[in-house]
Amino acid sequence: MNKMNVAPVIADLNDFDKNSGSILERILFNNRSAIMLFCAVLTIFFGTEAFKVHLSANYSQMIPVHQPYIVNYLKHYDDLANSSDAIQIAVVANQGTILNAHYLKVLQEINDQVYLLPGVNRPYMQSLWSPQTSWQQITPDGLAGGSVIDMTYDGSPAALQTVATHIQNSGTIGQLVGLDFKSSMVYVPLLLKIGQKQPVNYGILARQFDQIRDKYATQGVTLHIIGFAMVVGDMIDSIDKILAFFLVSIVITACALFWYTHCIRSTALVVIASLTAVVWQMGLLTLLGLDLTPYSVLVPFLVFAIGMSHGAQKMNGVMQDIGRGTHRLVAARYTFRRLFLAGFAALMCDATSFAVLMVIRIGAIQQLATIATIGVALLVITNLILIPITLSYIGVNPKAALRSLRTGAGVSNKRSPVWAFLDLFTRRRVAGFAIFGAFLIAVFGYSVGRHVQIGDLQPGAPELRQDSQYNKDNAFIIKHYAVGSDVLVVMDDTASNHCLDYPTLSVMDRLEWQLRQMPQVTSTSSIADFEAYVAAGLTEGAPKWVGLEPDNDLLYQTVEFLPRRLANFGCSFDPIYISLTDHKAETLTAVVDAAHKFIVDPANQSPNFKLSLLGGNAGIAAATNIVVAQANNIMLVLIYAVVMIFCFITFKSWRVVLCAVIPLVITSILAQALMVWLNIGIKVATLPVSALGVGIGVDYALYVLSILLSFLRRGLPLSEAYYLTLMSTGKVVLLTGFTLAVGVSTWIFAPIKFQSDMGLLLAFMFLWNMIGAMVLLPALASFLLPPRLFRPQPLR
Repeated sequence: MNKMNVAPVIADLNDFDKNSGSILERILFNNRSAIMLFCAVLTIFFGTEAFKVHLSANYSQMIPVHQPYIVNYLKHYDDLANSSDAIQIAVVANQGTILNAHYLKVLQEINDQVYLLPGVNRPYMQSLWSPQTSWQQITPDGLAGGSVIDMTYDGSPAALQTVATHIQNSGTIGQLVGLDFKSSMVYVPLLLKIGQKQPVNYGILARQFDQIRDKYATQGVTLHIIGFAMVVGDMIDSIDKILAFFLVSIVITACALFWYTHCIRSTALVVIASLTAVVWQMGLLTLLGLDLTPYSVLVPFLVFAIGMSHGAQKMNGVMQDIGRGTHRLVAARYTFRRLFLAGFAALMCDATSFAVLMVIRIGAIQQLATIATIGVALLVITNLILIPITLSYIGVNPKAALRSLRTGAGVSNKRSPVWAFLDLFTRRRVAGFAIFGAFLIAVFGYSVGRHVQIGDLQPGAPELRQDSQYNKDNAFIIKHYAVGSDVLVVMDDTASNHCLDYPTLSVMDRLEWQLRQMPQVTSTSSIADFEAYVAAGLTEGAPKWVGLEPDNDLLYQTVEFLPRRLANFGCSFDPIYISLTDHKAETLTAVVDAAHKFIVDPANQSPNFKLSLLGGNAGIAAATNIVVAQANNIMLVLIYAVVMIFCFITFKSWRVVLCAVIPLVITSILAQALMVWLNIGIKVATLPVSALGVGIGVDYALYVLSILLSFLRRGLPLSEAYYLTLMSTGKVVLLTGFTLAVGVSTWIFAPIKFQSDMGLLLAFMFLWNMIGAMVLLPALASFLLPPRLFRPQPLR
């Protein structure tokens, strides 16, 4: 009898016992028509719901709202004029400077149009046309001030000269006015929600800003627009292009599977079943009230990829049994018996690995985890159950089945060079070299990978490519303004109407001085700076009087002139704005550590005020980095714990668990080394990659081990058992490993940089997990699974 046979060949259904097999098998295959009808109804229902899925992004989903710094920030959200969630628009005069009537007229139109957009926090919006953009001047009669552009402005040369004077006395140069006077800023803070209910739709808002950009491009100005909403808008606008890459990936995997099978019907079935899982997944998202985000839009394709891997295994098993002459229904049931447990364990391992991401308390990652877990769980029905049942009806192309058998084990004693080479790793001498080589690679990978950084490693928006419109706009603002796009805020709370007390301002002034000595800080501003500026004005600019006077009565004379961004209306909150050179991980860490060290010093504490961290977009990024750093190792430990538990439940052997897990660990180590080489940091966008890579990679090991152990338990030596495994399920592991790696590698050309990074990392992990399952796993088995552990068992 052929050694590949796990059951006798049955060509006539009358010779097959329909009540054989497990209870689950009997329930499913004895009710095939009802199962298929049920799946068809579900597909129609979920298909109609899938069209209702929305693509959105909520700012609060991108930040860890439980982190203490974020808690402080949200507590003061309404008081922070320089909101972390804000749009900055640099309006550039194409000819001359901003001091001309046409430019200011266009600026006013832009200001008014932006002011009316939904989601704008209007009281804190600021430009040269805003009433709160004020100037101060010392006169013989005392301190005078007013709006930079007031009601008397009429566009005349005299009025323009007055505006120029007001700008000089406003302290806004480098903040609202470009250093070269060729541009000015419209600062647009956003609300967290519209009407306390509906989150701001960044996709729509970004398109509205782009429409304003296009509208005024013909009116003598150029707009440079930055802010989180614009980043999300660019990512959403790129979804159509990304979907094109997904379609290419689907075509590649389908063509590769057809090349292997030469059977149109089985190839189409595997593709349709995998897509069915995606349709069900999208329909469930609608019913659960969940949206896709730019960070989770990759998940449906990953679910499709996992489905193709499992579906190919089922199709291959049925095809080989049919090639030996077995009836298609019996072949489907045999394949179900052999592979359902391994497939179910693999998918549950995948789903649980993705669910582990829930421990990371960042909304975007938790939503991604939910979507991925749902999708993988659905594959149990569509790919482990529906594919064998459907094949029991339609079968496969007879010529393709015979071809599959001719290239399988047990038909020819002649081994191809590829299979013969892989079989070498079952021999202890070669296996020892392989294990030692893997150990050296792991040590080298760890030595490189331990330098992986948390957070962004490039200026601008690392989610987008450096030549994107957004990053060009960001570079312009950094170059032409003293206050860059990366701002960190230290918050100071006082009693009502006590924000100008000298002890409070003195501590703030000392903190600013210390931070300004750091190379990562370009400038700072606070109410303490404002008071020092006023003191200099009151003494005709005498340098020795530039500073804070320890006289509360003198300090409070300026309270009516305080810029609203520097103190709230109740004079109980005065923030310190710290402009950074960039928001790279090392920059944020250095500045936050310095600020924290100053704040916790007892010499800088008082019952009359409280300094706390952290606001601003850079502050939010710093807080997010802290959470990601804490979650990274915990996540990996939990994922591997889950994988090991499921492997042990499936195989009930610690030796087998090591054979499955060690290759995955080495791949994870090498993936972190690759991130260092590619200058990719661990952040919200890339953190899930490890979970996705491990979850999908364990599938290879589980399928190989399930078949390998079945042969070993029948008394075959490891070399022969592994060769037979290669010729059955091993071929499909190689096929899917290469195919999926090629498929996701097309994402490298995606317009969104972080999705390009994910494609590269996933392609790397797919390949290395496949190599580990084909090379390192048998090498480990040669030492961990000696023949004495297995006793021959009769075929049943």
